[in-house]
Amino acid sequence: MADGTPQILPASLISRRHASFSRTAFASGAAHHRQPAPARHGLLRLGSVPTIVVSSASLAEAVLRTQDHVFCSRPQQHTACGTLYRCRDIAFSPYGERWRQSRRIAVVHLLSAKRVDSFRTLREEEVARFVGRIRTASGAQENGGERRGVNVTELILSLTNTVISRAAFGNKLGGVEPGMLRDMMGEISDLLGTIAVSDVFPRLRWVDWATGLDARVKRAAAKLDNILEKAVQEHERSKGDDDGEAGDLLDDLLSIVKDGDQGFKLDRTDVKAIISDMFLAGTDTTSKTIEWTMAELVKNPSEMEKVQQEVRRVVGARAGVMEEDVEEMSLLKAAMKEALRLHATVPLLVPHESIKDTWLHGYYIPAKTRVIVNAWAIGRDGKTWEHAEEFRPERFMRENIDYGGRDTRFIPFGAGRRGCPGVAFATRLAELTLANMMYHFDWELPDGQDPESFEIIESNGISPGLKSALILTTTKPL
Repeated sequence: MADGTPQILPASLISRRHASFSRTAFASGAAHHRQPAPARHGLLRLGSVPTIVVSSASLAEAVLRTQDHVFCSRPQQHTACGTLYRCRDIAFSPYGERWRQSRRIAVVHLLSAKRVDSFRTLREEEVARFVGRIRTASGAQENGGERRGVNVTELILSLTNTVISRAAFGNKLGGVEPGMLRDMMGEISDLLGTIAVSDVFPRLRWVDWATGLDARVKRAAAKLDNILEKAVQEHERSKGDDDGEAGDLLDDLLSIVKDGDQGFKLDRTDVKAIISDMFLAGTDTTSKTIEWTMAELVKNPSEMEKVQQEVRRVVGARAGVMEEDVEEMSLLKAAMKEALRLHATVPLLVPHESIKDTWLHGYYIPAKTRVIVNAWAIGRDGKTWEHAEEFRPERFMRENIDYGGRDTRFIPFGAGRRGCPGVAFATRLAELTLANMMYHFDWELPDGQDPESFEIIESNGISPGLKSALILTTTKPL
């Protein structure tokens, strides 16, 4: 790099099966093969595309905060544009007036503090049902009983799917089963975790057709649109009807379309693209946050015991945890942050792209350079975190670090203009769920497995969870 020669990413990161790049392999591989600065931050060539890989908090500060106005766009990725209405959503949309107005609508009308508060009863109801399902699955009834393994991963995913579905659509899905929507979003998420060959070698567009990726994208897009169109039509037919739910997010968006007074013409396609974002991000990343936190707590039982003591002290003898209780649970909040430091739910944040030429750490960066932010590596950087590979929640008790990305050592939800606007919704559901899990149950690995032998192995995908489902046994605490 000292002589300006661009580094080439290793061909071993190319998946032979899909002729595409694995995001998770890239994240862990880039961290494993760390090089001294500035070599590990230089301008690379990802195929024929100029690319920066950001693997340190200092460079993340420069890209996501200092020069946020330069690196604020998105590359037009094949799978995202093919499934999410030509990238007319918020997460994958290129920078411009349409993105600015869409994000403003989301922040002001869909994800404001007041709107997130309005779903409090919904969250508490569904988490209470979730606790009941754990009791049923484990046999941990009031009088005890046989202890059975609980598929925690499946129950958490079902919970987050239900909460997001009710918030987004109410009970008006046009006859579509919620499970069908969940499966569809899982398929979309898998596709978004694939970097197509044409993303890095634009002239090899035919390879995506030859490998079948084009066909998968088209099928998924058609199925998604069919589901969302039915939901939109049901909302239009039932406008003004009382279905037992407060107004949902799709109602909000359709009202904006009808009123047309937001200074921006929102159409039907925009509505479906934005609501897709809400469901994708809300379900996948929230469930993975809960799953990773539980996995780390079970692997570190002394830390779990501390969190349980805090939760049970705050709640006392009441029937369950309410949202106001969580505000007093600083150690539980710290444990969730620590899990996200180690396991960013999107290890490689959605790629950024520069909108003009600039200089960065002494390097000339041309316009339309792709920026890959390796949040996974940044969270585990031993130069900025003591005992970086260890689960130590107390570190977040000593330092006031939030999810807003102001401290770029900790950016699980991104930072700057392109930071996730739904952080409050996701974290409130995750914290409430974890608090109830800690309050109602004692947790162990099945068959007397030693926590030290429990391997935490990540799956592939844009938002990886555990490679194998988290199966735990539980008892009602004394």
